[in-house]
Amino acid sequence: MAKTIVVKQIGSPIRRPAKQRATLIGLGLNKMHKTRELEDTPSVRGMVASIPHMVEIIEERD
Repeated sequence: MAKTIVVKQIGSPIRRPAKQRATLIGLGLNKMHKTRELEDTPSVRGMVASIPHMVEIIEERD
């Protein structure tokens, strides 16, 4: 099985640029404190890195 990461939304998309809101939706997050388990790929890591003030990586799984 591929490596995965658990990402949690910690910031609100209110009064944020549309690009940042779209990145949250692309990660499957849309409500505060929601978590998602995503495949650990460079594209997902890049999306998380582009909005570090709104998401955090909770755990990395093998």
